[in-house]
Amino acid sequence: MSSLLTKAVAGIGCAVIALPVLAALVIAAPLSNMTSASNTSATPSKHARTDIPARLLALYQRAALECPGLSWTTLAAIGKVETDHARHPTMVSAAGAVGPMQFLPSTFNAYAHPIPPGGKRPPTPWDAVDAVYAAARLLCANGARNSKNLRAAIYAYNHSHAYVNEVLKISHSYAAATLTPTGPAAKAVAFARSQLRTPYVWGGDGPSEGGFDCSGLTKAAYHAAGITIPRVAQAQYDADPHLPKGTPFAPGDLLFFGPSPRHITHVALYTGAGKAIDAPHPGAVVRQAPAHTAAADFQGATRPAARAGGAW
Repeated sequence: MSSLLTKAVAGIGCAVIALPVLAALVIAAPLSNMTSASNTSATPSKHARTDIPARLLALYQRAALECPGLSWTTLAAIGKVETDHARHPTMVSAAGAVGPMQFLPSTFNAYAHPIPPGGKRPPTPWDAVDAVYAAARLLCANGARNSKNLRAAIYAYNHSHAYVNEVLKISHSYAAATLTPTGPAAKAVAFARSQLRTPYVWGGDGPSEGGFDCSGLTKAAYHAAGITIPRVAQAQYDADPHLPKGTPFAPGDLLFFGPSPRHITHVALYTGAGKAIDAPHPGAVVRQAPAHTAAADFQGATRPAARAGGAW
């Protein structure tokens, strides 16, 4: 029996109670100690890439950006529990919840706007794009923003502690394990971390010049690791083979961004757990932030540490 049908028999619907009541129930209900992965840019695990249709995987990653601090893996786990990523034959519950993310139409309407890119006009809970974006907004409104109270947000989606635990368990399974860097990769990451809060300076190659720009930082990080890479971001992108699509990122990988592969405008150094260190723009400082590998301008990654051999 599918999760949707199981919940219908048990009398549990998804997001089917008026929102003010949801808030009261969340406050009153004790939650268990299980926590969720907090990274918003987690690399999909092999299991995730096998279990989630590619179209929906990309959609979960895009829609999670609606809510700062919400991991796409949480959205994907809800999609799995609700309808097995829209594989359920009817996608209708006994409580009247419909569509891939199981919304009552009245609840969906509260979170359906603005219409997301690729959504229907008018929006409908039967459309995957509309439904997943609405789910991200609902979670955000109930505690998922910056992972402030993710468990409460999931409980608000479906009033069941067992449901919360199942969603979090699946969410963890969808995130690839973080690799521990060794050798040159570890040295590059350590150098980049030592430069946190160093000012951004266009064309800067280090503190002696007042700071770094993005490619100056990554060049210096790999210089500290004994590996020479080109100076500018485009040349760094062109210097090493690109990781095949779907390859889990490893600490030390270089992440490249720009309008096209021939116009790379930014580079960051991946540090693990969906984070990267970069020198972002004038007026900023070297920072560690979400890697944003689901962004539209992400063009790919390279692994300079692999040149040294035995780095992983």
